[in-house]
Amino acid sequence: MWHSPVRPRRTVAMSVSHSSRLNKLVREQYMRLPQDGRVQVTYVWIDGSGEGVRCKSRTLDQEPKSIEDVPEWNFDGSSTAQAEGSNSDMFLVPVCMFRDPFCLDPNKLVLCEVLKYNRKPAETNLRHTCKKVMDLVRDSHPWFGMEQEYTLLGINGHPYGWPDNGFPGPQGPYYCGVGADKVYGRDIVESHYKACLYAGVKICGTNAEVMPSQWEFQVGPCEGIEMGDHLWMARFILHRVCEDFGVVATLDPKPMTGNWNGAGCHTNYSTEEMRREGGLKHIEAAIEKLSKRHHYHICVYDPRGGRDNSRRLTGHHETSNIFEFSAGVANRGASIRIPRQVGQDGYGYFEDRRPAANCDPYAVTEAIMRTTVLNETGVETKDYADH
Repeated sequence: MWHSPVRPRRTVAMSVSHSSRLNKLVREQYMRLPQDGRVQVTYVWIDGSGEGVRCKSRTLDQEPKSIEDVPEWNFDGSSTAQAEGSNSDMFLVPVCMFRDPFCLDPNKLVLCEVLKYNRKPAETNLRHTCKKVMDLVRDSHPWFGMEQEYTLLGINGHPYGWPDNGFPGPQGPYYCGVGADKVYGRDIVESHYKACLYAGVKICGTNAEVMPSQWEFQVGPCEGIEMGDHLWMARFILHRVCEDFGVVATLDPKPMTGNWNGAGCHTNYSTEEMRREGGLKHIEAAIEKLSKRHHYHICVYDPRGGRDNSRRLTGHHETSNIFEFSAGVANRGASIRIPRQVGQDGYGYFEDRRPAANCDPYAVTEAIMRTTVLNETGVETKDYADH
């Protein structure tokens, strides 16, 4: 009897980093060692790209109980595209402290602002002006919730889990999908979620997105400056978790050309008067103000003045056209979406769908407050330093 030859099973070698293949059990042996009351503090800051994060650690003799207990530090700005080598020292000013999900209690993660040698904010320190604006509008009690989309890539830059020399099936079964043929990298997503909860980041949800290997997590509600602080720390934790798994998380707004969804950072927003009964009229008034300042917002909603978003905001794939402002109830193809429940209740919040995945949340939330509460118009911003 003739037997057909057995074909060898085709194996797909996932593109992961060499470091992720190190023996993690060996690492655990050292991580369990006692610290004799001393504490490891990891300082985290935004680098000169306005998108990347950097970190370094130091030892404190006792556990800091508040951000005031964490001393300022410094770093070499010439190695982070933030200073010249001849005058490279930059200051790290601690602003927000979290528990460390990697080294565990009592160790800390500390988010920092970056100041130049003359104590002026570095060019990518957008928190500095955001904090001033948020202090001015504190009586309006602005709440934000930001939906951070991202895409998992192999170390070779190709979407994680995609065929090496092709594409997965068309979009449709992947959004909030379940099953090995529909989602890629759930272990990473769930590890990031737990790490954020442990750290004290106000993460409130996650889901698989429309494009395979694309995911989203949500942070909020956060009031004022807290929104930027918590989203930046959530991003740092995401990159660190991905480092452990040997893959890369990109915030590129359009990582794959063609008939694939891009990645945004939809921003949900309300003030106290919008959240009260009859607040819909205040929501509509804010949207009217935003409609008259569309170009300004597009310029600050990605780190390249709108050039990144121009690849994403095409009017297709659940986006609005970058050149046109639009708003509607339950309309995911509009610049601004009013949730259907808000339209029915007559109060609540609205969603600005224009910010790119790689936006700076400090810039986004500051711009929204300048337009809707401080009533700024045009493309110029007002300096409130002397007020």
